[in-house]
Amino acid sequence: MTMTLPFDNSYARLPERFFARLDPAPVRAPALLALNRDLALRLGLAPEALATPEGVAMLAGNAVPAGAAPLAQAYAGHQFGGWVPTLGDGRAVLLGEIVAPDGARFDLQLKGAGQTPFSRRGDGRAWLGPVLREYLVSEAMAALGVPTTRALAAVATGEVVVRDAMGRPGAVLTRVAASHIRVGTFQYFAARGDTEGLSLLADQVIARHYPEVRGPLELLRAVVAAQARLIAAWMALGFIHGVMNTDNMAVSGETIDYGPCAFMDAYHPSTVFSSIDQYGRYAYANQPQIAVWNLAQLATCLLPLMGAREAAIEAATEAVNGFVPLYQAEWLARFGRKIGLAAATPEDQPLIESLLGRMASERADFTRSFRGLVTGTARSEFAEPLAFDTWAPDWQARLAREADPQAVMAAANPVRIPRNHRIEEAIVAAVEGDLSPFTRLSAALADPFAAPPEYADLEAAPRPHEIVHRTFCGT
Repeated sequence: MTMTLPFDNSYARLPERFFARLDPAPVRAPALLALNRDLALRLGLAPEALATPEGVAMLAGNAVPAGAAPLAQAYAGHQFGGWVPTLGDGRAVLLGEIVAPDGARFDLQLKGAGQTPFSRRGDGRAWLGPVLREYLVSEAMAALGVPTTRALAAVATGEVVVRDAMGRPGAVLTRVAASHIRVGTFQYFAARGDTEGLSLLADQVIARHYPEVRGPLELLRAVVAAQARLIAAWMALGFIHGVMNTDNMAVSGETIDYGPCAFMDAYHPSTVFSSIDQYGRYAYANQPQIAVWNLAQLATCLLPLMGAREAAIEAATEAVNGFVPLYQAEWLARFGRKIGLAAATPEDQPLIESLLGRMASERADFTRSFRGLVTGTARSEFAEPLAFDTWAPDWQARLAREADPQAVMAAANPVRIPRNHRIEEAIVAAVEGDLSPFTRLSAALADPFAAPPEYADLEAAPRPHEIVHRTFCGT
């Protein structure tokens, strides 16, 4: 193949036990469904070249570009608290690492690229629904300012993927990430007593993501801080990851693995969407404490690199415990801005929590209620408006001490999110051959704080018959 990308594959230069080398499995009839032109330019790639038959062949896995070093990464993980010593990329192939024009490094991965040694009897493929869901939600998160993996392209395969005894159209997602190194990657080597592997992995993460830190303890602190910021960002948007297993936590601090993810409509802290989360382990309100649990697993992995065991345990415990004050400060800052406070203080927290409690009891829509503070329509989101009316005077009194609360709120509260029912509508239409709802929704989510009238319908909460109660991972 003549297409050449600016690859520099540092992960592929690690020892062979870090991955399995293999090419993506070709598909029957690749056809481009979506191409993220802005992201392509960010990576230093020509969108026009990616849209050619040669480019689409690469995005589908039918051709490997010059300079690539395709591989499936090895990792382990706790899945819903249960230990699995070997997981790995079961349906994804990392083509390589692209160095963008500004020197930033990004993984280019094909998700749905066929079986690997880590597929565990799976077919290694993806069907159209989860591919479009990840494309929409990850790009919406990027537009909302949340650290996230990105979607460069979605390609139809012309093949059928069987899920739940049903044939569904196959697709491949081209995912872009700062890296795909996970807490579970460290667990893989720790479980094998491979201290050399842990040291090499830690060096790789430091060089790639945290070049300012020195040693494993500082690395742990950096990952803790990144996760505290990330989870607070999720919470401030009403986002539920759905499957916060250790193999789904990227040490870069990016949101990764958009499976049964969802944004809340009506607010309640115990909200769960994932069809496989039967006991609410990864419910909205549980996400901060699950992050701490995952980080404790990372800390355990790093202990062999941290010197004398007792001192290492004490230092690592202190580092993980540092998540709580970091998260609380970030949560307060973000939710403070959502109600118009440029620099909220701990004295403001009861005011925020009182609003959230009233929203929960009245099943107020999360996004529309907060945006309604900007537009003056928040009261109408409450089943019993008196719940808002009795909160508002204290809020208005507090806003009187702010310089420009309207601007603060407008910048913190999006007009649109990727509503679950709109995503489902786009998927259903795409399965039937109509990509226009997907294309329209994608365009609307690219600027979630603007309110052009042509997208007004996408701001609405679902009607009772449109509510999506469960989401699925698609594997």
